[in-house]
Amino acid sequence: MRKIDKVSAFRFLSKSAQIYKDPLPFHRENFQRYGHTFKISPKPGLVIHFTCDTTLTQHILQKNQRNYHKSSLQTDDLGKYIGHGLLTANGENWRKNRKLVQPAFYKKQLATLMDSMNKVILKELDRIKPDIEVDIHEIFSDLAFKVVAKSLFYLEDMDERINRLQHITEQAQKMLIKELRLPFLMWYYDRQWLSGNSSVAYHLKLIDEAREILQDIIDQRRKEQKEYGDLLDMLLQSTYEDGTHMSDRQLIDEILVLFIAGHETTANVLTFATQLLAHHPDEAALARDQASQVSTPDLMTQMKELDHIKRVLEETMRLYPPAYVTDRVAVDDDVCGDIELKKDSIWLISFYEMHRRKDLWDSPDDFVPQRFDADKRKSYSDQYFPFGAGPRMCIGNNFAMFEMMLVIKNILIKYKLEPVGDTIEYHPLITLRPKNAQVVFKSR
Repeated sequence: MRKIDKVSAFRFLSKSAQIYKDPLPFHRENFQRYGHTFKISPKPGLVIHFTCDTTLTQHILQKNQRNYHKSSLQTDDLGKYIGHGLLTANGENWRKNRKLVQPAFYKKQLATLMDSMNKVILKELDRIKPDIEVDIHEIFSDLAFKVVAKSLFYLEDMDERINRLQHITEQAQKMLIKELRLPFLMWYYDRQWLSGNSSVAYHLKLIDEAREILQDIIDQRRKEQKEYGDLLDMLLQSTYEDGTHMSDRQLIDEILVLFIAGHETTANVLTFATQLLAHHPDEAALARDQASQVSTPDLMTQMKELDHIKRVLEETMRLYPPAYVTDRVAVDDDVCGDIELKKDSIWLISFYEMHRRKDLWDSPDDFVPQRFDADKRKSYSDQYFPFGAGPRMCIGNNFAMFEMMLVIKNILIKYKLEPVGDTIEYHPLITLRPKNAQVVFKSR
């Protein structure tokens, strides 16, 4: 078996300030130094293996996926904020809930949501002020959260509750980042009397508030005894194989997951895509011509016609994958090629590095949407994971793609995009978030 190189404790500690701000340069340095797999020990008793190896990734996420669960970094640390929905659950609990929730995201079900989704998008895009520098991530974050919320449940006068839910989920994410990247300071954050509204306890109270808001929405829906055809209706009506319904606690866990995963990742991709189009006017012109020539008002049919906008989004997610890393823990001893994966070992897979490997991609740092032409797309199936892979692939991938395609279509029809600055910056949190994302929208 091959021995996996280990980053020294001194090297890790000397880079801790940089890692907290942005771990990706540290990852790249070590991949360049040690190859496609290495390991670190961020604290005594904890060893994490990092990889961007395609064979190892397929083995863990697809071929032998039953032997790999999500680690405590997700099931416990993230789970305490958003519960144990599809993003954080393991084993049989995950399988039975995935089977129950999956039908709500079939294309035929999503078709019923397209018109309401488009109305929310048009309303939010009306907030754009033309001819000035605009922070587009703020706009897209609000837009994506409202699309998820109003696809989940239809309620009159719900903006105040949506805004509060959005604030809580963003604050919880920031707290979790501190826990994961600064574990040696947890003695401080665990003490309410020391850290106040920066404490873990404070943020858990915020999550309790979010759960109360969602419980009120569920109770209100049951009292109304009226069907709206939204995702909440579908989830309330769905049953397990034994005929029982999902408990309210589990339902709230799944809704929190949809909020966190459904709005954050979408907002990030839309921001990066808009910046990339601003920097590449020729690609924007191709996408705009296609958007202005759709053959039908039927939105689902339009999704089949907007193939260049789809390519733009796919290339955006190659360069800036929203879920830029994922992790797994081995349930039992395993072997992949010449690598031994011991029971309880933790494996962190870097999609960001895999999507930029020079031996896998031509001009990997360049924005080239044409690499995702229909006749080429299948050739990347072993090295391109914008929504994860295997049975745990993102359940809302079609929802997200349809939403993003509608947003880009509506933007390009109405505006010409101009970049601000020469570079595109990012801030790695739980997802790969844009930073200083300024763009100028010029009215057509």
